[in-house]
Amino acid sequence: MKINPLIKFFGLAALAVASIASQAQRRSQPEPAWAHAAWMNQSLSPDERADLVLKQLTLDEKIDLIHGEGMAGWGKPKPNAYLGNGGAGFTLGVDRLGIPIIQMSDAAYGVRSSAMNGRYSTALPSNLGAAASWDTDSACQYGALIGRELRAQGYNMTLGGGVNLTREPRNGRTFEYQGEDPILAGTLVGNRIRCEQAQHVIGDIKHYAVNDQESGRNEVNAIISKRALQETDLLAFHIGIQIGNPQAVMCSYNAINGDFACENKYTLTDVLRNQWGFQGFVVSDWGGTHSTEKASAAGLDNEEPGEVFYGDAYKQAVQDGKIPMSELDLHVHRILRAEFAAGLVDHPVHKSVVDVFGDLAIARHIEEQSIVLLRNQNHQLPLSAASLHTIAVIGEHADSGMLSGGGSAQVDPPGQHSPHWGQHVWFPTSPLQSIQAMAPKAKVSFASGSDSAAAATLAAQSDVAIVFVNQWSSEGMDLPDLTLPNHQDDMVAAVAKANPHTIVVLENATAVTMPWVKQVSGIVVAWFPGSDGAPAVANVLFGQVNPSAKLPITFPLSVADLPHPKLIMPPPHSEGAAPVQRHVLTSPTFSVNYDEGVKIGYKWYDAEDKPVLFPFGFGLSYTTYNYSGLTVTPGAKPTVTFTVKNTGSRVGVEIAQLYAALPASAQEPPKRLVGWSRVALNPGESKQVTLTIDPMYLSIFDEASNSFRLVPGSYTFMAGGSSQSLPLHRSVTLQ
Repeated sequence: MKINPLIKFFGLAALAVASIASQAQRRSQPEPAWAHAAWMNQSLSPDERADLVLKQLTLDEKIDLIHGEGMAGWGKPKPNAYLGNGGAGFTLGVDRLGIPIIQMSDAAYGVRSSAMNGRYSTALPSNLGAAASWDTDSACQYGALIGRELRAQGYNMTLGGGVNLTREPRNGRTFEYQGEDPILAGTLVGNRIRCEQAQHVIGDIKHYAVNDQESGRNEVNAIISKRALQETDLLAFHIGIQIGNPQAVMCSYNAINGDFACENKYTLTDVLRNQWGFQGFVVSDWGGTHSTEKASAAGLDNEEPGEVFYGDAYKQAVQDGKIPMSELDLHVHRILRAEFAAGLVDHPVHKSVVDVFGDLAIARHIEEQSIVLLRNQNHQLPLSAASLHTIAVIGEHADSGMLSGGGSAQVDPPGQHSPHWGQHVWFPTSPLQSIQAMAPKAKVSFASGSDSAAAATLAAQSDVAIVFVNQWSSEGMDLPDLTLPNHQDDMVAAVAKANPHTIVVLENATAVTMPWVKQVSGIVVAWFPGSDGAPAVANVLFGQVNPSAKLPITFPLSVADLPHPKLIMPPPHSEGAAPVQRHVLTSPTFSVNYDEGVKIGYKWYDAEDKPVLFPFGFGLSYTTYNYSGLTVTPGAKPTVTFTVKNTGSRVGVEIAQLYAALPASAQEPPKRLVGWSRVALNPGESKQVTLTIDPMYLSIFDEASNSFRLVPGSYTFMAGGSSQSLPLHRSVTLQ
């Protein structure tokens, strides 16, 4: 979209005038009493500043800092509800000392509930979609955009940052996470948080941990060995925390080996604090607190969204000597420290106007880097506008919009009211119009696909048929299987039979089974593509953008191939997949035994020798690549070098992947991802790739020593374009 330069100029001028007026107004206000207090000295460390504030607090002020003040629709309104910003919740500050309110917003792929405030939010591609870029720079752009839009709307804490691994692809929140590999997921979420928090908002990483299904999420007990836990879910969190330095960790609803995550001493204290040195605060998932004394001792710092356990009950426990004052002070210190470390005190939020067009451009760019080309028979793609006379665009809402994911991640579409829970929301980004813009001389016709026969008739009359199919999911539910709903598979088969030049575009939450896979000529994965997804998809279809993304999850042949083919459901009397916990449990009601251990995703299919539909790390391009010259230099941090060459005729970016097979005595799956590089190459160009491997990525967790260790022996390094296309191998001995 081109913007009239005059409109842009006067718009920017108006913003500048408003900003100057706002600054003048702030300067005219009297200086607060705390302006020159000792804790306002920015040369002091966050810990020193937090300790200085802590000494000034009354008991009631301390209690106010460790719980929320409610949220709309969750119980009776609290007396302080008027201080909220319309988000998921807030925690009071200490106005007399210059400590601001922590205003929290769900912001998985954009700021939620903006319509309630009469505001606008940009929807980015889903987190899983963005993970397909394998791009740390895109992850940074993603986080920075959300951080800016949070502040513009008056928030200073995000509740995004999901990194739960795709252990169960039917999980309704898979689209909020970063895929199935801990190194890929942790690296990407860490870079998102790093750049999000640079905007002076508190960054969050969640749901800690093993929150791998939504069915019965409030009451399920995840049974998993310490080794498996450390090498999978916890490794992703550890990497994310190392890179992003988030000031908040959100503990999950489920129990882990018998103890609920928000009162689990092993995960909250033994691992998070003592092993990893985390210095921020732990916030409960909404309604995920189950106790006062146990949760406090285990390491929970802040209860949300209200004060069932951390309000009057906590104060009474302190006064009765059941909780020492030092323990309360530790929780308060962590919260204050986070406010100083993230810049909330030194950079107060002032509502402003979002850069709508700039942020749309960022969302579109990230989507272009995230679209995965899975099939391209006979070089059907990219389409040539000059050679097409008739194009059929088929699919639900393909004339007007593209799908987004639901639940607390849901972003409000522009100009619409906030959707109700469970509503399917389509952003007004039209595939039909974007395709027509790419092929202005062609006749572009539309069919909804609800009538398979009518869709097939239109396809038969067209040079090419582009079929948009969808798979919606949301927090609070799990998918029954991985098939497309509403008979879309039958519709695709009918269209493909009528026209062999059929291209399928997936708007999907997670992996999808494809009984028609060999009947169509092209398959493009667009995920939930965000506010400006349609132009991004059209750019890829017509070759304005060369696809480079790779799958961050495995697409299995069927659910029968999953580690747990039958989803384990809660008992009949339970709340099932209720999004809100309506009563307090003292113990979980059912269990899921993750006896597959470390075998998540591609590691499971490798170890069990199961064929897949499309493997982890797979993605096609409009050019081709060749790998050569793998060398390995052993050492404390081994380095691996190889060469990638663009052997095609188009500029492209190859995601070159490096895997390692550990010694047999390690008793690990056949291989694990240990590194990758995005390599931009002109036609005929070669580049050397050098990757330095973190020794932890080559290690196993030893339960006896409670630490990661390298198993001495022969390690085989493998490089290539996907987890199942690794032409280069080199074995070395590591000690």
